Amino acid sequence: MSNVDESNLMVSEAHLILDSIRKEKAERTKDIGDPIQLPGKALDVHLLGNDAWIAENTTVIRRLNLESGKTLQIYRGHTGPVTSIAFFEDDGTKMLLSGSWDQTIKIWNRETKDIISSTDAHNDFVKTLLVLPELRLLISGSSDKIVRFWDISGASSGHQLAPAGSISSHTRPVECLCAHAISPTSAEICTGDTMGVIKVWSLTKDASIPVRWRATLKYELNHHRTRINDMHFGRDELWTASADETVQVVSLKPEDASKPGRIITHPTGVRAILPLPLTDLLEPYLISGSGDNIRAYEVSAEDEPDLLGTVDAHWHDVTTLRLWIRKTTTEDGKTAVEPYVVSASLDGTLRKWRLAELLNPPKELKAAKSTDLKPVQKTAAEASGLTEEEERELAELMDEE
Repeated sequence: MSNVDESNLMVSEAHLILDSIRKEKAERTKDIGDPIQLPGKALDVHLLGNDAWIAENTTVIRRLNLESGKTLQIYRGHTGPVTSIAFFEDDGTKMLLSGSWDQTIKIWNRETKDIISSTDAHNDFVKTLLVLPELRLLISGSSDKIVRFWDISGASSGHQLAPAGSISSHTRPVECLCAHAISPTSAEICTGDTMGVIKVWSLTKDASIPVRWRATLKYELNHHRTRINDMHFGRDELWTASADETVQVVSLKPEDASKPGRIITHPTGVRAILPLPLTDLLEPYLISGSGDNIRAYEVSAEDEPDLLGTVDAHWHDVTTLRLWIRKTTTEDGKTAVEPYVVSASLDGTLRKWRLAELLNPPKELKAAKSTDLKPVQKTAAEASGLTEEEERELAELMDEE
């Protein structure tokens, strides 16, 4: 038997073992976190009030109520998995923006579900979208390694998006974006790719018509070894999650340029993070999705963070974490408010967790030490025309229970 055949056999055996472990865990975790079973897999999730807006691999965007689990609206029009969504309001029209593997960015009327416009935005999968509403600016990142800027002034008019500049210095697919406006004509933007490279840019608006945005590279961060999966900016800090099994926090203040960042090591790759210091809660905790577990850390100290608990959350990788401020009406008519965390996973569920229980997990939620599932790595790329990252992602999206 050839070496290639032996390698493929070992991978097949590893897949069988992993499938067996996941089936056992699926049964064990089927009721925890008040799961909402989705028809597909959630690739992006945003919360507005008690509703979740979900970009699915089934080519649709789904709006569902977190309390009842019932689907309220479905937006159909994409022809590939929907990877990212964002919101924007223009001239009183509430809009939903979406990016997809079909290489388009679509703008929808949120209330009627009508497609307002569809733009052929990239030459490969659209992977991430970010809106800076105060600048009327949409930013998109793609597997074509390009970051594009789009003027969304008058987005409700029905015209295709107007290109307003681009960045083409990445050598791998652009997976993550985060940014903040500095003035009506300037912003700072961070772009992260699947090689682990993060670039920090100054963005300025030219005094021209049509609108143009110009990006100037400030510096490059190379503290991750591989793929950037999630990225958040706030309070002059950049929080990043990577497939290299770390979360890292670096200061973007100029005076801290030579200061090493904080490293939070995990047992497996980290796909999603929720840094609570950057939320309205301002609590000193980090919630992270590592493999199929959710982990909570106390991060107020500058030195090693304190792991508070690990929850056996899903039977497949956690892909998204969102803060939900749940409001309910008590029997006496008062409004009760409690922070929750909503998690999405490749197991096809959304789950809801009391923040208090993630910070101090009860016995029935605590993860066993052996439940961090490592992905099976391929030994050779198939002749499919896709990159290794895209092949792995496609396999995950099309994987069935």
